[in-house]
Amino acid sequence: MLRYIEDELIDRNSNQITDKKRPFPYEIKCVDPEINSELLTCFTGEKTGFVQVGPKKWFFPSGYAKEAENFYNFELRPDDVFIITFPRSGTTWTQEMVWLLCNNLDFAHASQLPLTERVPFLEFNCFVHPDTKAQFLKENKHDPEKSKLVKQIDYPAWKSLSHAPDRRFIKTHLPFSLLPPDLLKVGCKVIYIARNPKDVAVSFYHLNRSIRTQGYTGDFPKYWAYFQNNLQPWTPYWEHIKEGWSRKHEKNMLFMFYEDMNKVNPRNGLVQVANFLEQSYTNDQLDKLEEHLRIDNFRQNKSVNYDILKDLGIFLSTEGDFIRKGKTGGWKDYFDEKLNREADEWIEKNLRGTGIRFPCAKSN
Repeated sequence: MLRYIEDELIDRNSNQITDKKRPFPYEIKCVDPEINSELLTCFTGEKTGFVQVGPKKWFFPSGYAKEAENFYNFELRPDDVFIITFPRSGTTWTQEMVWLLCNNLDFAHASQLPLTERVPFLEFNCFVHPDTKAQFLKENKHDPEKSKLVKQIDYPAWKSLSHAPDRRFIKTHLPFSLLPPDLLKVGCKVIYIARNPKDVAVSFYHLNRSIRTQGYTGDFPKYWAYFQNNLQPWTPYWEHIKEGWSRKHEKNMLFMFYEDMNKVNPRNGLVQVANFLEQSYTNDQLDKLEEHLRIDNFRQNKSVNYDILKDLGIFLSTEGDFIRKGKTGGWKDYFDEKLNREADEWIEKNLRGTGIRFPCAKSN
């Protein structure tokens, strides 16, 4: 079902059209019809169905199939900076930190330009189903400016990024195996952030309920079952983390745990990221950045809170803001004793033999 899309790629050195397309190496299959039917009743933002990619069965909505080759063949620049995470792993917080560290701590400019423009989300367009977009357009049809914005929400980031005149900062939740194979070889800097799966699932549950491109209608225990059984976008979670972990010793890669960065010693995390990005700041400057990123302040930052999606009715505030609590251990409010025991067994099984140890992942 993967359709080949022919795009001309320009070689910047020779300014000649060159064929740089790599064939996408994985088969894309539709999810089992019975499972797909159930998922469509729970995730109302998707209208066609879901697919699984390759032997690891990476899970995506139907829109991924026509974009898979474009993500895999995304034309890299040596000075690109990628922030790669599984969703809800401190991604937005890291994006803001990285952009500021690489832009002279220009807080004023950052406050005026939404984070979505400063650090585009590579694959967001394939999560906007045409029928769901049509509904957004219908709801905003009486406001020309809002209608214009809705029309733009599914414009492919890989296209807009190809025309970016300055250094590019790119957010993605895609695992390494679905990104350009030479990502760590051409000079790009990659920061991979991991977060314990219980807090990830709780935060992702609320996002799925809030953002209508997902439109989840169920409760948390049911959501956790989908998450654990790899029936949520970007899962399997463990394969995602393991792919990042396996690259952690490479020169242009920085692997970090969200809990260590945000809770244990935030200053050490800032310094580590700054050093990796070859940026140097005084203690006073880092004090200001640390205060800017403090979660209570961060939640008040309109440039990072997807306010535009709220204005368009795409993001609902019923589950809270896009930036939630940033809390470590918040999962305890959602897992009863039985569910927690099952989750711990699942975590222990998947961590066995990996060397990965998540801070605060277990009940004890």
